[in-house]
Amino acid sequence: MQLAEKTSDAVNFDDVAALANDDMEAVNRLISRSLESDVPLVSQVSEYIVMSGGKRLRPVIVLLAARALGYSGEQHIRAAAIIEFIHTATLLHDDVVDSSERRRGQDSANTVFGNQASVLVGDFLYSRSFQMMVDIGNMRVMQILADATNTIAAGEVQQLMNVHDPDTSEEDYQQVIYRKTARLFEAGAQIAAVLAERDPADENAMIRYGQHLGTAFQLIDDALDYDASADDLGKNVGDDLAEGKPTLPLIYAMRKGTPEQREVIREAVLEGGLERMDEILAVIKDTGALEYTTKRAREAADAAIATLADIPDSEYRRALIALAEFAIQRRS
Repeated sequence: MQLAEKTSDAVNFDDVAALANDDMEAVNRLISRSLESDVPLVSQVSEYIVMSGGKRLRPVIVLLAARALGYSGEQHIRAAAIIEFIHTATLLHDDVVDSSERRRGQDSANTVFGNQASVLVGDFLYSRSFQMMVDIGNMRVMQILADATNTIAAGEVQQLMNVHDPDTSEEDYQQVIYRKTARLFEAGAQIAAVLAERDPADENAMIRYGQHLGTAFQLIDDALDYDASADDLGKNVGDDLAEGKPTLPLIYAMRKGTPEQREVIREAVLEGGLERMDEILAVIKDTGALEYTTKRAREAADAAIATLADIPDSEYRRALIALAEFAIQRRS
């Protein structure tokens, strides 16, 4: 596969991920073994969500970054599986907190198995990930993952505090998406540098790559909540608004809208629900909120690409660049 240095052409995620195909097969085998439990419900819920699809973007970042940095060992396989388990645990808990009914184009785990099972199996995946960290036998890797997990939890609480708060600032929003999303991207890329025993400059480059990539990914995700079909998105369109979450499209629309438009959004955030969805979409369109959100995502993707300037050229480095392009081109 030949990947361009940087392209405006559409990026196919499967083509990029194919470069890590052998490693990803090993990750999937490890995931399958690690989901085994003598408690049947644990295995059922775990397999339902872990094997329910999804692009495995976070593990792919670990695998590609490790190879781009010259790592030739096998611990990146375990690290990638850990990252996926932590991410999946957050999804299980998020869907309970948000009362979400859809995830990755199918019924969410809490819809199928109930809230109690979802929360407890999320705890199982968290604890399993920490068992696997011990198996890596690297204290720096454990520290990075432990810190990332704690930051994610804090981000969840911060987002909860922002729900139904129409005065949430763009800065507050950026802090939430860093903690909830970008921090795990950052951890995965940093671990690749640690395993490869790269110098501090390369490790810092990978930290910033993951942070910017995760930011771009979440910005587009929040834009798609107002600009995609439910089939494309894999969840119900307008879920953020229904839950009273003030994401960047709403924050910007309030900042640029007329007093009447600001009041429409303020009431929608305060009350939640989708009763005024058509009005909200009209305000978002009129104020250019989606264009602004996409612009910020483009800036983050460009920043991610720039961090790779001193990483030796290879197909793996070009794949990391392609992932940044994919983050802002995706429709789901």
